[in-house]
Parts: sequence; C-alpha cells; structure tokens
Amino acid sequence: MLAALKALLLLPVALVVILLSVANRAPVTFSLDPFAKGPPDLALTVPLYAIVLAALALGILIGGMGAWLAAGRDRRSSRTSRREVNRLKSEADRLRASLATNRGNTLPAPRSPA
Repeated sequence: MLAALKALLLLPVALVVILLSVANRAPVTFSLDPFAKGPPDLALTVPLYAIVLAALALGILIGGMGAWLAAGRDRRSSRTSRREVNRLKSEADRLRASLATNRGNTLPAPRSPA
C-alpha cells in the first residue's frame, strides 16, 4: 500500500522534472560572483535544467541531513531503552535460574493432617 502511494506521488514529480529538463535545454551562464562589473571570472555555461536538478539534489541532501540530525535525540533514546531492556531481560533470566535452583534445593513444606 505504501509503495503504491509513493509511486502515485513520485510519478507526477518525475514527469514534471523530465518535462522541465526537455523544455530548458538552452545553455545559461552560472556564476557565484554577484559583484563582478564585467564578465565574471569564475562562470560555467551549462543547460538550465542541470542547474535546477543540481539545486534539487542539493536541497534533498540538505533536507535529509537536517532530518537525520533532528532524529538524533530519538535514536539516542531508542538505544538507551534497548540497552535497558536487554539488561532487564538478562536480570530476569538470572533470577528465574536462581529461583529454579532454589526450588530444587528446598524440601517441600510438610502437610498438616486433616
């Protein structure tokens, strides 16, 4: 069900990206120097869709890193809880073994005559 929902959402996005790439094949000059009075010293001439796709990929990467960092507290809490559960399980197993050993060593209580 979840896979179908993902496909249903990602298919239109992929279609828009493909249409954008086909429609914007013309080369543009890409420069990170906003203060150049003449032609920029460091500039690239690339198709517009390459810039848009690179910006999209960079946004996905930065967003994913932000989500991963934000989930750090939850991951830490999960690790701590998992360690506590393992410790308690081993303690319960030790106590069960101790109880079984003690039950085997004790004599049954005498029955009172009725």
